[in-house]
Amino acid sequence: MNILVIGGTSGFIGTQVVRRLAAAGHHVTVFHRGQTNADLPHGVRQIFGDRQNLPDFAEEFKRLAPRVVVDMYLRFGREAVAVMRAFRGIAERMVAASSQDVYRTYGILWGVEDTAPNVTPIAEDAPLRSVLYPYRKVAEGADDPKYDYDKIPVEQAVMGDPELPGTILRLPATYGPGDKQHRLFEYLKRMDDGRPFILLGEGEARWRWTHGYVGNVAEAIASAATDERAARRIYNVGEEGAPTRAEWVRGIGRAAGWEGEVVAVPEDLLPEHLKSPTGYGHDLVVDTGRIRRELGYEERVSREEALLRTVRWERENPPAEVDPKQFDYAAEDAALEAYEGDQKRSL
Repeated sequence: MNILVIGGTSGFIGTQVVRRLAAAGHHVTVFHRGQTNADLPHGVRQIFGDRQNLPDFAEEFKRLAPRVVVDMYLRFGREAVAVMRAFRGIAERMVAASSQDVYRTYGILWGVEDTAPNVTPIAEDAPLRSVLYPYRKVAEGADDPKYDYDKIPVEQAVMGDPELPGTILRLPATYGPGDKQHRLFEYLKRMDDGRPFILLGEGEARWRWTHGYVGNVAEAIASAATDERAARRIYNVGEEGAPTRAEWVRGIGRAAGWEGEVVAVPEDLLPEHLKSPTGYGHDLVVDTGRIRRELGYEERVSREEALLRTVRWERENPPAEVDPKQFDYAAEDAALEAYEGDQKRSL
């Protein structure tokens, strides 16, 4: 199959998608700006350009005649409108990576919704946020990408086109080698620093969030891109059986060879650097049964192996900058001491 991937050089999910498609024997072309030194498989073609200028490549896209276009990096509704317009009459289907932040439950966690959420796990037809642009409150201005970021208008443009069928994959909290967010780092650093305990607020310790290992997430996207049954369908992607945050940290500890303890304390005892603006009253756990039933998707890498690989990568590739204020161990020691004192007084 002839497939065009937009945003396939991120070094994280996009590159993994390209590798899986190429390994399966598909003819893959990547459209990107050429600003990332991506390690693409042999035989993968490249077209250098900016998505802001898609009409300039109309003739080249027609000659390429991709059967499917996979867009990994749609952030705004206007980008989705433009890409659908650019490939209407050229491609047979558009596949777009979205996020589980479209759900109303996420809006409640982020503090932009006050409507009671639906029961988890969250299926694809669950209510979406009624409030758009959830990150505007943390944007530094109208020029900040967070100001207009929202996957809901993206999904509406992709799924609402009558001429070019779309497929949406709502991605989870994705971790693994190449993760620019370094989701495991805050815990792994403490473990490697020899901390005997890791503090969590009681609400966070009980909270559940669907995660996905980057290789498995890429496999789901590649599966949806190459299976015609995915046309005009929306799929949740993620691991089954979301652990609590405390269980998640303990899993990282096992992968790291750490023998410490995860301690849950009342939020008012947490030191300031461990307090979160996120509310933990509602789990963000999705139902991933649809993609498993309809496309036969299943994870190739277990969570245990995924954590081992991610810990190894994090140790070899720590963040370039680390804020020491986020690792105030004296404050954490004092918080644990206060908690243990309260426990003794309550006996």
